[in-house]
Amino acid sequence: MTTEESIKIIATNKKAYHNYEVVETFETGVALQGSEVKSVRQGKISLKESYAKIKNGELFLINCHISPYSASSFFNHTPLRTRKLLMHKREIIRLQIKTQERGFTLVPTKVYFKRGKVKIEIALARGKRLFDKRAESRRKTVEREIRQALKGYRH
Repeated sequence: MTTEESIKIIATNKKAYHNYEVVETFETGVALQGSEVKSVRQGKISLKESYAKIKNGELFLINCHISPYSASSFFNHTPLRTRKLLMHKREIIRLQIKTQERGFTLVPTKVYFKRGKVKIEIALARGKRLFDKRAESRRKTVEREIRQALKGYRH
């Protein structure tokens, strides 16, 4: 597309990058009710502990919390309901094959608006072990110390 697309990030799942090694990411649409879209616009969505699962050839988002819309009447949505993610059939089949491999899972990483539609970025990820997390933490600490030392050093 020649014109710049307007993307407004609503929520990110920072723990996903800490707990998982992200191999590949995918953009999906999500089937929401009206009050859910309004809550997402207000930023009242949490991706903590949520994951995606393939059931009967369809992709679903499980455990994603969207707070009830405050200005809505008693026709509000349930916060933790299972929501359908929208992807092409061939992409879902490809994901299903990949997730059947040992250790792969589907984790949501971002929620954003793109051209007025709610989109969720899901990642094909492999769980990190404790020693991997420690090594990553050590590496980041060393890099930060090097940057600070170089910043303070002037010719």
